[in-house]
Amino acid sequence: MDLSKFIDHTKLGHNVNVNQINKLVEEAIKYNFKSVCVNPTFVSHVSKKLKDTDVCVCTVIGFPHGQHIPEVKSYEAEKAINDGADELDMVLNLNNVYERNEKKILLDIQSVLKKTNGKILKVIIETCYLSDEEIKYVSNLVMKSGAHFVKTSTGFGTSGASHHDIKLIKSIVGDNCKIKASGGIKDYKDAIKYIDLGVNRIGTSKGVVIVTGKEDSNDSTY
Repeated sequence: MDLSKFIDHTKLGHNVNVNQINKLVEEAIKYNFKSVCVNPTFVSHVSKKLKDTDVCVCTVIGFPHGQHIPEVKSYEAEKAINDGADELDMVLNLNNVYERNEKKILLDIQSVLKKTNGKILKVIIETCYLSDEEIKYVSNLVMKSGAHFVKTSTGFGTSGASHHDIKLIKSIVGDNCKIKASGGIKDYKDAIKYIDLGVNRIGTSKGVVIVTGKEDSNDSTY
């Protein structure tokens, strides 16, 4: 198993600068991570730097709260793809989940999906704000929508991924939809545990630590 190819090497937040992004890219190339995940404003820059590598460009849509209207998420997705994004991680509007509004949930997701041109779409359901039944309910709808991944967390909620939540999601989607765990995964042992539970991708700012066991100076909580 090539652990590096499970890693979306991530740097998100309101105080991120281009030097940090350049370091992220250099690490992703060195350790051959699956992708780098950055804010939309850095997509064009990162796409140019990753040209002629097999590291993908991932960005976020409707981040971090998911409360953008579908038309805004749709435009954001289209712009990101045009700028060079290979994968999109969109934040779902949780109010629609609380209201059990299947129509609005599917519209939220598919407004982005129709702009992806076949690129990967991951749907962030922010599990820390959902009950077990809500996690199962929305995981089923993500699978139904045609999106490629259910993703646990933005990394900006009250907590990130948990083994319990992964088991819930897996019980619903099986092998019909992939799973990305993110938020709080910081070492090799924990990463392997998530993979053993059925996770296909890990979002983390600690990718270098996970694959090498060496501590770094990155103080991100993602």
